[in-house]
Amino acid sequence: MRFKTIVLAVAVFGAASCAPHTDETIREYFDDVGITAQVKAAIAAEGVLSYLSISVETFRGVVLLSGFIDSEHQKKRAIEVASGVPGVREVKALLVVKYLESGPKSQGSSPKP
Repeated sequence: MRFKTIVLAVAVFGAASCAPHTDETIREYFDDVGITAQVKAAIAAEGVLSYLSISVETFRGVVLLSGFIDSEHQKKRAIEVASGVPGVREVKALLVVKYLESGPKSQGSSPKP
């Protein structure tokens, strides 16, 4: 019985030490993990967005979205979806709209003869 208690104590302290070394409490850390999971699920459930190309990170309720998307509409929709998740205090978006082949061409990009 004593051995099980020691193993349990080591496991609990080991898991607690895996949290990032900031002044964020363990409760805040797990709240952020839950918010991140909910935002990812909400983005995945949204038919317009590609959840594989959007990365989600959370710190103290502030959600950071980053990645490459196809349009400004997708960027706005991702922010709206993330903002609607309970516990989200703020959404910061570092989403870059990628230009597709049919998009505007830059000068000087034609192949040389």
